[in-house]
Amino acid sequence: MPLKLLRFTTILLVALLSGLAFAHVLEQPAKMHYDAALYITLQKSLYVQWGPPNIGGALEQLAIGVTGLLVFLIRKNKPGFWFSLAALFALLLAFPVIFFWLVAPANAFFLETTLHNIPLNWTDLRANWEMGHTIRFALQLGALTLLILSLALDSKTVGLNISEIT
Repeated sequence: MPLKLLRFTTILLVALLSGLAFAHVLEQPAKMHYDAALYITLQKSLYVQWGPPNIGGALEQLAIGVTGLLVFLIRKNKPGFWFSLAALFALLLAFPVIFFWLVAPANAFFLETTLHNIPLNWTDLRANWEMGHTIRFALQLGALTLLILSLALDSKTVGLNISEIT
């Protein structure tokens, strides 16, 4: 895959990924007022479609993998390399670190909980799930910004026109 196409693909995948997390952030104010039954129903119906084996889970792994490949291929290009490496680091903080620390335990809890047996601490897990996605969005948006800066910096350094990249 030519480097220009790889960069375009990387930015596109990370943009789509950050869009998924942004949707969670936009929903958060309303969802924090939902009662347990409605919140858990949403978790067990709507959000299971976002993770593996559906597009959400595959998109995250693909975005991280392609970003890692980009970092490897531009490792000798110092200006863009450092921004791309920082983007990869941000993506790896978002998943697996933040995901498995805050989001995955809440996901498991909500999937196992029945509407007839809701534990009292469900709001703590809701707060973790929502905060986890807010942090993940910030990290993914940061990664997207760093990748765009890397592209702009490298384009300026090697005398490319940004319009040639697409």
